[in-house]
Amino acid sequence: MDTAAQPGGPARPDPAATTAHPRVTGTRRLVAAGFLLPALVLLGALVVYPIGYSVQRSFFDRSGEGFAGLDNYTEIFTDDRILTAVQNNAIWVLLAPTVATALGLIFAVLTERVRWGTAFKLIVFMPMAISMLAAGIIFRLVYEQDPDRGVANAVWVGVHDTFAEASVFPRAHPLPVHPLEKADGGAFLTKEPVRAGSPASLPLVGVAPGQMPEDAEPARAARPEEGRITGTAWLDFTRGGGGTVNTVDSRELGLKGITVEAVRDGSVVATARAGADGTFSLPASADGALLRLPAENFRAQYNGVDWLGPSLVTPAIIGSYVWMWAGFAMVLIAAGLASVPRELLEAARIDGANEWQVFRRVTVPLLAPVLAVVLVTLMINVLKIFDLVYIIAPGSAQDDANVLALQLYRSSFGTDADLGVGSAIAVLLLVLVLPVMFFNIRRMRREARR
Repeated sequence: MDTAAQPGGPARPDPAATTAHPRVTGTRRLVAAGFLLPALVLLGALVVYPIGYSVQRSFFDRSGEGFAGLDNYTEIFTDDRILTAVQNNAIWVLLAPTVATALGLIFAVLTERVRWGTAFKLIVFMPMAISMLAAGIIFRLVYEQDPDRGVANAVWVGVHDTFAEASVFPRAHPLPVHPLEKADGGAFLTKEPVRAGSPASLPLVGVAPGQMPEDAEPARAARPEEGRITGTAWLDFTRGGGGTVNTVDSRELGLKGITVEAVRDGSVVATARAGADGTFSLPASADGALLRLPAENFRAQYNGVDWLGPSLVTPAIIGSYVWMWAGFAMVLIAAGLASVPRELLEAARIDGANEWQVFRRVTVPLLAPVLAVVLVTLMINVLKIFDLVYIIAPGSAQDDANVLALQLYRSSFGTDADLGVGSAIAVLLLVLVLPVMFFNIRRMRREARR
């Protein structure tokens, strides 16, 4: 830069050089504006204009011609379906991000030191590669009520039947010609008392041969025993036809495991279980009593939990969301965990802290910024949840699983569309997202100042 020196004073800058700076700065601003202009145009066209139009449209009626004022917003807080959606959104925001973040933290910490940790993380993260639509179809099948199709109920029924034996004759019943009649509570009772030395016959129908126990044997007529009551309980049905009613046929199967009670004056005096061939034996105390097949023999089989019913549909869908996003939380938390100074953890262990104390007092506080990022990201994400609810919830339970994004779709499209209410719901969603976004921006600015 040229300067003009004066005796006894500092050098002064050249005026020509001084006037060049504004032109350079102005040029840089024009270049910056040129680069920002396409982004600003897209932002205005795709974000600002739709938001402004939605706010304007929310003050008009269904047709868009008449001004409705705050009527659409009033309907939001008076319509039962929309109130259910608001309530379910609150459950989603409180439960889904918390559970996904907690699982991600647990997975990240537990797999940090194991040799196969990378493979485990890859498996947990893989659901992120699946679209919401595909995940919804998968979990619609997982939550099927039929245990033969739905994985969740297959597991649940298997555990239940381990501790509570299920009946294999839920629809068994006698015919009018059989020596049995219906009693109170779903049990069946013999029409005449039984006598020692005279075998009793307890025939039933209503059980498909394919549903009989695999180890059931051909029925056998019981032999008389002195001083005891004997008899046979069998399926009085011959596959392919034939056979004689009330008569044991070699092609008919015994009702293995069915419980037989001897009842006198309303009290049970003896109990027996039929063998594989249907035969049973009772002591002499049963002489002169009526034989009863208790209702427990015909209890309907346990078919599991109605996962997609009105009471459990929202937690069930949240479970599918956690399955997808726990891997996302785990990867981010694992990245933050890798930057935690190991000397701090070792110092805590040297000072006598156990692993739980190190995790709670050192690891979690150091990971607080990462946990906040994951939690806030998932909170914003669940406010927009739509795909999973729309796909998984059946039509009969969709009102119970309703969320704001789904209600926005249902109100804005279809034969009964009301774009005024739909726009009001969109504005409500924006209002709910803004506090979370402001919190996230403030947090990022605080992190940048450090």
